[in-house]
Amino acid sequence: MLMPGRPERIEIPEEYFLKIKEEAENLYKQMKPVLCPYLKKNVLFDAKGLDHIKFKSWNKPRGKYDQYIRLKLFKLVSNILGKSHTVQGINESKEWERRKRKDGWGSSLVEVIYYEFVAVIGKARIKVIVKLLPGGEPHFWSVIPFWRMNDVTHQKKLFDGNPEID
Repeated sequence: MLMPGRPERIEIPEEYFLKIKEEAENLYKQMKPVLCPYLKKNVLFDAKGLDHIKFKSWNKPRGKYDQYIRLKLFKLVSNILGKSHTVQGINESKEWERRKRKDGWGSSLVEVIYYEFVAVIGKARIKVIVKLLPGGEPHFWSVIPFWRMNDVTHQKKLFDGNPEID
């Protein structure tokens, strides 16, 4: 089936948004580590992953529609990670990471690896991003709700943006 471009952004009623947000936040707080067959390690769910669903970067919130879709699809993340025997993308980069130091908070330039797992569940096409910092455990970073369509050819084009902000 061909889809003509990106799904249309619709206005989300406030009560639906708040309901989905509360459900996803409660689920996120209860999440236990998930063993990912590809990584052969547990993927942790820390506060940074939930913050990334709600914020593009520190103190810069995502739009309500973007948050709503990501929060609504979050319930599928553990299932996807628990069944992922293959990875669809690996992105390695050097990035500034905020870390607590002896003298307070500071930023360090570190090598970061993002693993991308893509799944199609029902009508939902989902990309789950797992972030790995040096000397750390893999942790959930993001869920991207759909991939883009080429406006001219109507072919699927996997999103290949920056996993740090997407």
